[in-house]
Amino acid sequence: MKRAVIITGPGFQDEELVYPYYRLLEAGMKVDIAAKDGEVVYGKYGVPARTTISTTALDPNNFDMVLLPGGFEAPDRVRLLPEVIEFVQEMDKQKKLIAAICHGPWVLITAGVTKGKKMTAFWSIEADMRNSGADYQHKAPVVIDGHFITSPHYNNNHDFMKAVIEYMEEH
Repeated sequence: MKRAVIITGPGFQDEELVYPYYRLLEAGMKVDIAAKDGEVVYGKYGVPARTTISTTALDPNNFDMVLLPGGFEAPDRVRLLPEVIEFVQEMDKQKKLIAAICHGPWVLITAGVTKGKKMTAFWSIEADMRNSGADYQHKAPVVIDGHFITSPHYNNNHDFMKAVIEYMEEH
């Protein structure tokens, strides 16, 4: 059974955690939710994310993929956690799937893994993406570049998760 982890924090975009969580479960994956100190965190609209693992316990050898939801607040908090940055960097080194939506790519920027990669994100962080060296794909509903899958908005959840599930089935 393949294992996924969704890493988030307070103020996540509810639709970008809930929909992917259930789609990954439907695809037969074991899904963990990680947050700082293993705390329950709440989305912008009050949906709770009950964590199953603390970010300090993240081990790339235990996961086949990581998903980083958006909402501008959660990724901004998550990218301040050194253990998350190290985890993402190691997932990249191991060429494991890294999926990010909306503001989730902020975490990828902080991890230094965007240079030269085709990616998309919420339009308000286009300058951040370009300044990090990413080849920003404006208005693309989903962008796949190697083991990276990015999407700009939860309106694209269907395309985003379809790409994630297909990738995991092929690898």
